[in-house]
Amino acid sequence: MQPIYLDHNATTAPLPAVTQAVADALAAGYANASSQHEPGRRARRVVEQARGAIAAALGARTAGITPDELLLTSGGTESNNHALQALLGPKPAGERLVISAIEHPSITGFAELLERRGVAVDRLPVDASGVVRLDALPELLAKRPRLVSVMLGNNETGVLQPVAELAALCRPHGVPVHTDATQVVGKQPVDFQRLGVSLLTFTAHKFHGPRGIGGLLVEGGLQAEPLLYGQPGAQRPGTASVELAVGMQRAIELWQAEAAEREARMRALRDRLEQAITADDPNAIVVGADAKRLPHTSCVAFQGLDRQALQMALDHAGVACSTGSACASGSSEPSPTLLAIGAAGGLSEAAIRGSVRFSLGAATTAAQIDDAAERILSICKRLRRRE
Repeated sequence: MQPIYLDHNATTAPLPAVTQAVADALAAGYANASSQHEPGRRARRVVEQARGAIAAALGARTAGITPDELLLTSGGTESNNHALQALLGPKPAGERLVISAIEHPSITGFAELLERRGVAVDRLPVDASGVVRLDALPELLAKRPRLVSVMLGNNETGVLQPVAELAALCRPHGVPVHTDATQVVGKQPVDFQRLGVSLLTFTAHKFHGPRGIGGLLVEGGLQAEPLLYGQPGAQRPGTASVELAVGMQRAIELWQAEAAEREARMRALRDRLEQAITADDPNAIVVGADAKRLPHTSCVAFQGLDRQALQMALDHAGVACSTGSACASGSSEPSPTLLAIGAAGGLSEAAIRGSVRFSLGAATTAAQIDDAAERILSICKRLRRRE
């Protein structure tokens, strides 16, 4: 029985060309890119070339008087934390922050810390499909928040959020918007300028790049506090990893070269999996099925089953999936995202208890999907007989 990996929202394996690019950069023996000598300048040129290519791929403004800035970070969590702290500052007491009810733990966890430090945090609700309710935003904007943070695509349900529309509502009030695009970059086109946001988070290991590197796009001219301190004037001080920067650049270039094909194929495979499951199991429903969704993410509620028992049984059967965000995998509590959808009338308690996430990658095959569907349905039938 071959293992089937359907947890690509947690992480993806680097593509061979990415691994080779990193290996070649390691073999080149680059110096510290902050050093002033020629070996250091050589390393810095490679980092800056990678930075420029990645920023351009994401629709950032790379020229002009105030070009957008790409901070190279350790990944999505650091980028999200940095985004919130950058605008709220080192002494945030008395400030106000707006986030959605479906954010990643790296946003919600930091927001809870900020609340303990005196920041007022408002949470935008979602509708029954898991889409942020823009009609609730004007009332919150009237309270003059310092920042609004809403993810671009949900990591659990795959439901896409109306971030461009939200940013357009915020801009007349002078309120910057941050979006966590971690699950969207490398899966669908992302245009930083067209979105109209001030900050955007992404990370390489979600689109078959190396682990340990991500990015935070920052609008040109935006006044922001650094998260770390070290090199004078640096927004993100520390020794840049030339090798990881090269690997992330290669990963995003590979996606660009086959973006349309990858998206169409993953969407077809996702639909194939969902159709096979729901056709055979009348108690299974697809969460967010009526909304626009990411092509590679499927959250299926197996009503009447326990999500953790199902996930463990699937793991034993060689199907790797998730009961929610990998960053909250140690929790036995129901997903806040699904609870928010349930509060809007979109999910029953039984659906929330039985929801499992399947997520596809660039190398997922139709044969794997068909095999996975058979294993999933077989296990569901066995578990239901025990109920």
